[in-house]
Amino acid sequence: MIRLKHLDLRRLIISLAVVTGLIMLANSFYASYKAQEQILIKNRLQLNHAYATKVASATSDYLASSMQLLRYSAKEVNKLMDIPQALQTEVSRVYRQTESFDSVLVADATGKVLAAAPLDTLIGKSLETLGAKEALQLQSPVISKPYTGASGNRVIVLSQPIFSASGKYLGYIGGSIYLGQANSLDRLLSEHYYSDGSYLFAVDQDRQLLYHPESRRVGTTVGQNPVVDAVLAGETGYMQARNSQGIEMLAGYAPLTIAGWGIVAQAPTNAALEPLGALMAGVLKDTAIPALIILGLAWWMARLISRPLSQLAQGARALDQPETAEKIGQVEPWYYEASQLKKAMLESMNTFHHRIVKLNLDAQTDALTGLLNRRGQEMALAALEQSRQDFAIVAVDIDHFKPVNDTWGHDTGDLILQFLADAMRTCSRDEDLLCRSGGEEFLMLLPATPPDGAQHVAERLRAHVDAWHGLPGPGHITISLGVAYWSPEGGSVEASLKRADEALYNAKKNGRNRVEMAR
Repeated sequence: MIRLKHLDLRRLIISLAVVTGLIMLANSFYASYKAQEQILIKNRLQLNHAYATKVASATSDYLASSMQLLRYSAKEVNKLMDIPQALQTEVSRVYRQTESFDSVLVADATGKVLAAAPLDTLIGKSLETLGAKEALQLQSPVISKPYTGASGNRVIVLSQPIFSASGKYLGYIGGSIYLGQANSLDRLLSEHYYSDGSYLFAVDQDRQLLYHPESRRVGTTVGQNPVVDAVLAGETGYMQARNSQGIEMLAGYAPLTIAGWGIVAQAPTNAALEPLGALMAGVLKDTAIPALIILGLAWWMARLISRPLSQLAQGARALDQPETAEKIGQVEPWYYEASQLKKAMLESMNTFHHRIVKLNLDAQTDALTGLLNRRGQEMALAALEQSRQDFAIVAVDIDHFKPVNDTWGHDTGDLILQFLADAMRTCSRDEDLLCRSGGEEFLMLLPATPPDGAQHVAERLRAHVDAWHGLPGPGHITISLGVAYWSPEGGSVEASLKRADEALYNAKKNGRNRVEMAR
């Protein structure tokens, strides 16, 4: 059989040091990457929020200024309602004075248009548009909901009521702003300073788009969107969310209180993270040389650490040779742990070897019972055989265990297995090796124990279990045991295990709840 060559202790420690260093470097790089990612995302969220807030404030000022202009004009035209030429002159002045409106008109209390600019074809007609109805019904300052106007454009109307000196309602003066057209509102919302896929849109309380860089979408309704939900609820802030096209976006939002609108500025997450590659390349460049130096130091220190341990390991491989103690004594450990290891080896090589074996076996335990599992059992047997120390074998099996699982369930069966493991610990020594071979089968390895001593241990365990009542489920169990013995001159360990199994089989065949000795 071909056996793979084992790594020596020096190479193993060096490999561990190098791998650990690389893992730490990778972890640091990853942590730096995530930190930079979060910084970029948060900065862009805050930037979008600030931009949305700025645009909302500017738009609010624009609307407030436009409403003020109409309010002033409403006070002027209340004296001109019966003078058509003068009324038309005032309407034309309001239309031409600023670029706030795409059209301006004055209607009387019935909705009949008395003057209009530039759409003078509307004069004499009664308007039935949403803006006209809101103005006539509320008789107060109104910023209407968006609708399709008489001109065929998507429009919002700003209106101010007109009252006589005695307080009688005479009508209203209104200014129309066409959505998606080149005007002051469009320029205000479209002044965007980024070219990385970011954009801004405005939405009203009915979730209709008032502005969008894709003009074809103006007037459409926005579907489920947590950003729109938040801004229309009057909230201001930022969040990371997907837009209607399923793209991950970084959105900042602010409400436009004067009109009940919401302003949202957002950018694709991928675009915001585009500088991350260059940042991480810089981080990698800055950390590469220090990392190589640290790895080199780790490699050098690992060699220093491994040297005395390697020398001690060479001595441990030749414990049966008389000159081994002298060679171990010549090792010069330079740190405490190696010195203590050397001292322990010199004080008792056999004890040291046993502890190493025991330590390795502790990692090979059965999760349910805390005993050695099948792999740990194999390692324990190999160690005992290599040390050429005679030992006894006690094979243990629970009588009629299958009906316990079938009748009371596996949870009850697990409790009984744990009970037996505790009983084995109670009836054994610290140096004895206790194993769960599988299912309800257990094994006790008793170093330096003659056959009669092993029989005594087995009988004590049997009696202890037989005397115990009050277990969950069946309340009481019994066990059958087979005892065998191994010595360096007595054949293979496998043969001794087989003899213990045969003795256990005889115990079962001869009535159970008994101990049988192998030949």
